[in-house]
Order: sequence, then structure tokens, then C-alpha cells
Amino acid sequence: MKWTTPEDLRAQVKRLWDRGLIPASLCGGEELFPRRLNLKTPKSAELSTHYSEVRAWITRLSQANAPYRIEWRTLNHRVLGSNEIPARVWIDTTDAALRFIGKQQAARTFVALVEHVKAHEPALLPWLRRRFLRALELGDDWDALLRIVAWMKVHPRPDIYLRQMDLPGVHTKFIEHHRGVLAELFDLALPAACIDESHRGVAGFCPRYGFKDKPTRVRFRILDPDIRLVHGAAAQDITLTGEDFAHLNIPVERVFITENEINFLAFPACARSMVLFGAGYGFANLAGAHWLQHVDIRYWGDIDTHGFAILSQIRKLLPHTISFLMDSETLLAHRDFWGTEIHTEKADLPRLNAAETEFYTRLRHNHWGNNIRLEQEKIGFEFLRRHLI
Repeated sequence: MKWTTPEDLRAQVKRLWDRGLIPASLCGGEELFPRRLNLKTPKSAELSTHYSEVRAWITRLSQANAPYRIEWRTLNHRVLGSNEIPARVWIDTTDAALRFIGKQQAARTFVALVEHVKAHEPALLPWLRRRFLRALELGDDWDALLRIVAWMKVHPRPDIYLRQMDLPGVHTKFIEHHRGVLAELFDLALPAACIDESHRGVAGFCPRYGFKDKPTRVRFRILDPDIRLVHGAAAQDITLTGEDFAHLNIPVERVFITENEINFLAFPACARSMVLFGAGYGFANLAGAHWLQHVDIRYWGDIDTHGFAILSQIRKLLPHTISFLMDSETLLAHRDFWGTEIHTEKADLPRLNAAETEFYTRLRHNHWGNNIRLEQEKIGFEFLRRHLI
């Protein structure tokens, strides 16, 4: 029978804790108790058809040694006479609710934490009410978190590396480990003018709050033998920070981007050209290089759904990018080297042109075979050279 059990009642109260309603009431929110719980009881007909089960249910509910209050009603039956059965169940106080679900200590800890935060950083109280489970998980870390928040209020947008924040008992790894929480706390405690809203998430933590970030790097090769950035170096294989790359002023007219390191290293000589070693879906290292907007960009990726997804992404930064060796001619010329793409991209890619969209759609719908792919490093070197002309 699906009549409400003591375990069902406990689960109802536990949901009030898990949803944050009880913790919110502990720190000034809406009072929840007395509160009537949902109770499904036997119908009159079930009293005669399942009399022993009803009596066992009543005994179990009334003798559960649980801190709820039962209201009773009299059920008159023509055969069985008058019977008292539970009609309503109430939790009368917050303390009773906490005892019922075994959260007395957690509640005491939370109330003490609320008072501590209220005394030091009251702006963070909404976060405690909203993220109370996470707040309890942080435990002894709270003193350090509050000191970091206080330091940031005194030193907004500090323009230093996290390693340079000099707070007793707080080390860089602690800050890095808690970047997600600290971001949420900073957003509440700091003035809006101190937060760069264009950066979000853990990856955007440093620029969002004005810390120096580890510089991005760009690796490239000059393909024109007549252009030498490093005199005496044959390969011209150079790595610069993104900032330094952005300030390059060299006479190139064409930039290739390839995802494979061997392709990058073996890329043939080309007049007034360079090749960049790509980084999959990440192109933040190129964002400041505005001079790339004024040269030919050719992206050479794998012929698979993710290769076209990366092409679509780079066009968000460099909309004039042309795909290179990513077409049916290249695919069909290398049939012996086809492989299988394990996880295919399913999304529509709005920045592809009409021909690329048709090719991408055929790949997605297995026009040439099931999840086929052609990795860029399997394209013949002479085939590459012919298409550079």
C-alpha cells in the first residue's frame, strides 16, 4: 500500500533542507514551522479489505519515535465500528525538523558561519543562503576566503600575479583551487567598476578581477627564406607571447594555421607567408593581433566534423579565414587513409560558407561512410605542394 510512511515524512523535511528553505529561515528568512506535511492515508473501503495492514501502518506511524505531531480522526465503519486513524501530520518547530533529519550540528555550524560572515562581509550573506551546502563544505577555509575578499576590497584590480598576493596563511594553490567560489564572492563584495564583465568562468578569473594572467603564446614559422626574424636560424621556428605577436610588423601576406605539429614543422617554403601552430578550439592567443585582419588566413584542419567546428570558431575571430585542403577532392584523393571519428559534432555551424556547410552536412549524415575522417597529417606532401601554387 502506498500510504505515507515515517521515511516519506522525513524525506519531505529533508527536501526543505536540500532546497535551502530551512537554512534560509535560520538566517532571517521566512519561518517554515509549524508546517503540515503531506500525508496519504487509507480510504474507508481499505479499512475492511486491508484491516491488518492499516493497523500496522498506524502503529508504525505513531510509534516511530519521530518529532512530528499527529492529528487523528475517527473513521466509522459499519462492520468494524469506530477507528482512530492519522489525519494530519505536523512539524511544529525548526528544532523538531532538524532533529527529524539529523541536521542539528550542521544547522549550528551554519548559523555560526552566518554570524561570522555578517560581522566581516555582510554583502556575502545572499551567497550563503543560496549556496548553503557549498558553504558548509568549505568549513575551515572560510577565514582565508574572507581575508582574500577583504584584501581585494582594499586592492581592487591589483595588476599582480596571484603568486604575489601576500596574505599570511594563504598560498597560490589555495586561491587557484577556490577560484570558482572566490569569483562568486568577489562579484558580491566588489564594486561593479572593479569587475570586467567580458571575462567569465574559471578561465577568465584573472582578467575579470584585474590579476595578471599567464601570457598566451603563439608558435609560428616564417615560410619565406628572404624574411628572417632570427638571423642565423634556419627553421625560423619562433614562439612569442600573444602580446608580442600582436605587435609584429613583418611583410607577410598569407598566414596558414595547422593543427598538426609535424605539418607545422614540414610546411613547404612560401613567399611572403608564415604558418601558425594551432591550438584546437582555443584562439585567444591571436585575439590581440589585429594585423591578421589584413592578411590572407588559411585554416588547415582535419576533415571531420570537429575540423569544421574549429573552422567555424576561428571565423568568429577572423571572419575572412579560408578553409584549406578541407574539401571532397582532398577527402576522395586519400580514401586509403580514412579513419573513424569517435565523437562527432552535431551542432549547426553558422559561420561556414555554402560549400563547407554542404560538405559538413554530408559528413554528419555519413554520406561517404560511418563517421569517416581524414587526419591532416595523412594528406600527401606533394598534394599539399600542388595546392600551394
